[in-house]
Amino acid sequence: MSSNTTFKRNLQQFSQSGWMIVAGLAGFKLLIHLLTATNYGFFMDELYFLASGQHLAWGYVDFPPLTAFSAWAVRGIFGDSMFGIHLLPALAGAGLVILTGLLVHELGGKAFAQAAACLGVVVTSVYLFMNTYLSMNSIEPLIWMGCIYLLIRIAKTGETRLWLAFGVLAGIGLLNKHTMLIFGFGATIGVLLTQARIRCWNRWFFLGGALAGLIFLPNLIWMIQHNFPHLQQLANIRFARRNVELDPLGYLGQQVLYQNPFTLPLWLGGLVYFFIHPTGRGYRFIGWTYLLALSLLLLADGRPYYLSPLYPVLLAGGAVWGESVLSGGRGKWLKPGFLSVLGISGLILGPFSLPILPPEVFIRYAKAVPFIQPRIENVYSGALPQLFALRFGWSEMVDAVAKVYHELSPEEQARTQILAGNYGEAGAIDLYGPARGLPNAFSGHLTYFYWGQERASEVSAGATVIVVGYSVVNMRPYFEKTEIAGYVSHPYAMPYENFPIYLCRGLKVPLSEVWRYLKNFG
Repeated sequence: MSSNTTFKRNLQQFSQSGWMIVAGLAGFKLLIHLLTATNYGFFMDELYFLASGQHLAWGYVDFPPLTAFSAWAVRGIFGDSMFGIHLLPALAGAGLVILTGLLVHELGGKAFAQAAACLGVVVTSVYLFMNTYLSMNSIEPLIWMGCIYLLIRIAKTGETRLWLAFGVLAGIGLLNKHTMLIFGFGATIGVLLTQARIRCWNRWFFLGGALAGLIFLPNLIWMIQHNFPHLQQLANIRFARRNVELDPLGYLGQQVLYQNPFTLPLWLGGLVYFFIHPTGRGYRFIGWTYLLALSLLLLADGRPYYLSPLYPVLLAGGAVWGESVLSGGRGKWLKPGFLSVLGISGLILGPFSLPILPPEVFIRYAKAVPFIQPRIENVYSGALPQLFALRFGWSEMVDAVAKVYHELSPEEQARTQILAGNYGEAGAIDLYGPARGLPNAFSGHLTYFYWGQERASEVSAGATVIVVGYSVVNMRPYFEKTEIAGYVSHPYAMPYENFPIYLCRGLKVPLSEVWRYLKNFG
């Protein structure tokens, strides 16, 4: 047989198996993220992560170290290029599509199931948003689904040595985001509640657990050394009632909105598949993982999107079930019809997650389409919804600060520092400031508090401080004189990011003596 004939046969098998569809959808998702990678601006949290990459450590107040390391790595390769920095989350999104196709294949699905599940991932609103910016959220679904894939392989083949790979991946997940503990709890109890538990009582299971703990250990040590600051932050958020409070029904409703309402038949069908379908019952631990993680988040008042990394496997299960139900003649029109509806829903709802429309166009579009971004926090968002508004105004804020700074004499500039109210403002100054001749920012917000603590002894009494994001009432006791020196204003930014810039002269005591009062773990 000629190599050309073999190639054609392999290509035909590839096409018939559905992998060509999977590859096409993965490529499409990558493309849409690359085409919109430089629209709007850096997301507020992203500015903080980029700054964290300049302060590598085994932990940070509100997240483990992997995101900071990723920020350090991509800036080392691409510099401050927004396109380059957004390449990693875009690739993660394409990878999630491919991994979903692999899950469908392991569950016995064919071309339609792979197309439905992977298209479901492409049009899922929360993934469209998460893959637009550098964060732990962009790779978390990959880690959770990688663990699920290994669990399926262990259940199917009895190859218990895969627990070692599971442990390594779970450990990396813990270094990425602590919500990996929620997945670990749900998956462990889910396996123990089902027949899959027979795969647990061996040395590989316990060695895998030990590996996960060993990989996580440096971050755990850091948290112990710093008195578990993330728990302090969560307590402060709960006390301030910053997050939108939801009853169980409202929480479930948010799941529907975050995933795209038109994917509901798929992921709900996935639960049916794993609990009821004769084939799916062999993987019932997946259904239990979802329900247990959901229950834990409801009890802990976790944000609704914390559960989002689990949905690809539900989409996969629902697609496999749907493929079996729609087999034969009755599926001739229903299958393409359902895929068309999914695709159209992505086109309609995509602009609510992707920075694809100019702001003024989006505002008009949002008025015409009966859909909103789910609210996360109890804040007024202004012209744009919060998740878009947090991408605007940062470089303009730094321009306004630079104008104040360069109006000072060279002698006063030498003893002038910049104090920012939150990590977004501080991160923006650290990112855009050097090109404008500005020093790095101080802030008492989250991990910036520790970085500032290390530098505060360098700022002696008599210093001048440019203050952004703080009330003048809070600043006056520490300075001889305070005055408004400029304003920050952007029509699309969050309203609380429009404020006066204060020029505060004559710091009464060294900054190190008052630094503890600026601590903000909220």
